[in-house]
Amino acid sequence: MKLAFKYGNHYGKLAVIIGVLIAVPILILPFYPDEVKYIPSFLIPSILSIAFGFFLCKYLHVKQSQGGFRDNLRVGSFAVLFAWVYGITMGALPFVLSGLLNPIQAVFEAVSGWTTTGLSVMDVEATPYIFLFHRGFMQFCGGLGFLMMMIIFVQGKQAMALYSAEGHPDKLLPNIRKTAQTICIMYCGFLVVGVLMYLVCGMNLFDSIIHTMCSLSTGGFSTRADSIGYYDSPAIEAVTIVQMLVGTTNFAALLLLTKGKIMQFIKVSEVRFLFMLLIVFVPVTAFILTYGLYVNLAEGLRLSLFNIVSALSTTGYSTMPYQDWPQAALGIMIIMMLIGGGIGSTAGGLKLTRIYIMLRSTIDDIRMRLKPARSIRKITYITAHGKEEVDDRLLKNTSSFFVCYLVLFCIGTIAVSITANCDLTSAMFDFASSLGTVGLSIGITGPATNMATLIVEIIGMFMGRLEIFIVFIGVHELYSYARSFIRLKWKK
Repeated sequence: MKLAFKYGNHYGKLAVIIGVLIAVPILILPFYPDEVKYIPSFLIPSILSIAFGFFLCKYLHVKQSQGGFRDNLRVGSFAVLFAWVYGITMGALPFVLSGLLNPIQAVFEAVSGWTTTGLSVMDVEATPYIFLFHRGFMQFCGGLGFLMMMIIFVQGKQAMALYSAEGHPDKLLPNIRKTAQTICIMYCGFLVVGVLMYLVCGMNLFDSIIHTMCSLSTGGFSTRADSIGYYDSPAIEAVTIVQMLVGTTNFAALLLLTKGKIMQFIKVSEVRFLFMLLIVFVPVTAFILTYGLYVNLAEGLRLSLFNIVSALSTTGYSTMPYQDWPQAALGIMIIMMLIGGGIGSTAGGLKLTRIYIMLRSTIDDIRMRLKPARSIRKITYITAHGKEEVDDRLLKNTSSFFVCYLVLFCIGTIAVSITANCDLTSAMFDFASSLGTVGLSIGITGPATNMATLIVEIIGMFMGRLEIFIVFIGVHELYSYARSFIRLKWKK
């Protein structure tokens, strides 16, 4: 007998897709035959996940929701929560089965991978190639999102709710499945171009693939302990900057760019705001670094440009350690990590559109107070689809998210400072990196980090990637299911 369940066998399809993704790293073993001993570490969770998926598909069927879009979105939030928790669990198993990491470290690495954060507890110089690929591939897929990948292959009446619940606000095309496919084609196209650009700049093929996957997903995992700084190459840094900017740009805006609609792309509010932030903060940071690190102005600009783009795009690549950076420069980096990238992109943080709306609202409020007789003007912002007016509902939602994000940031900072026994600036830096899914660290996060700090950062990365409210709604929906099940059993 099949059980009726909202989104029913969609969960089974998700489990099958995740099982297939876990097995993909095995494909590189012909190039690294010495690592065949790790096949069971990937094959076991892959087979279990695929079998579990087929079981769910057989014994669950889709129960049509009688509610409207808001009800579907609420149930979709639970689907998103299930997908990410399940995916993280499966992604962590290869690390545990191989004995490379303990369970908490393995979960941390998987969360950092799927959420495209880039913080790591592994010594990448000693990590087998298959696990370096596994980490990078998790970030590449995590940039798209589990539900996005499912929609590429399957579609149901609830597809739009699932698509929106995972944090994708724009439909590029009228058909949601074609939208997902278009995004995937663009994403893979940028991957090919990025790999070729790295190869031209002198990076080897394996490193090129990993760094491109992790740049476009704004993830930041590297095959080198010194990250991009290992190469000490202006050309490689330039290619990485371009890829980080592509990754942090809304997919709808990127579609305009790929179609050659340059002027329409430039008019998008997020794009203009992004470059305005870079124009303001890159020179300021360069000036601080020039006098704080005693480097020449050209070197200061090079350091500033790369690392500010890395922080603002929430990628997490670096060209040097931050322990010796002046406090003012660290403060700017924290601000950049909190702001984050474009909404509907692979980036994390508060997102550029929300900051733009909040700033415009604040400026208008100040103008009203200075000139009370001034008529109230509605805030508008430009998207890839034209001008959109910010109504009271959107402003309220933006304000609520802004407050929740900053409250979570304050709580997490205090928790990191206590568990890691570090100063407040260091705690702010690393937790801003966790919550914004950035991946930069001032030295707190690494192989020697204690379990309590890792758990705090896991929570930050998870909440940041799923944008807080999705987690709240998903947990509430799980509670509702559990309560209904208990009541049903109690009546029986």
